[in-house]
Amino acid sequence: MNAQPIADNLFTDDNMTALVGARNKQTGHISFPLPLTPNDNIEPIALATRGTVWTYTVQRFPPKSPYLGPADPETFKPYVVAYVSLPGQTMVEARLTGVEPGDVKIGMEVELTAIPLNPDDPVEEQRMIHAFKPV
Repeated sequence: MNAQPIADNLFTDDNMTALVGARNKQTGHISFPLPLTPNDNIEPIALATRGTVWTYTVQRFPPKSPYLGPADPETFKPYVVAYVSLPGQTMVEARLTGVEPGDVKIGMEVELTAIPLNPDDPVEEQRMIHAFKPV
């Protein structure tokens, strides 16, 4: 079994090339993620794969349960969590990868990628999450 998304309906396809958002059929408002419960007023929409960092913070200690990633305080590596603005659509909260916390800038251009929630898990057990990396 290859690595799989952490949740159904997170990505548009098995290659994890775009996120699935939700568009309100009446108002046109776009949000993320797609609700788990079906709703006649909501339709799935593929979100843009590029955006800009609107704001961010650095997670410097392991989150509390139900966090499923690496949680050993001795080996935990801080990571960046950002709100990424997808122009004309919505904002997505996600990790940033491929950039050190001190190098992140508000307004920097980023693109969608998928990363393992816990890189220490065997490949066949890895659950993939959405993230953004610098362009």
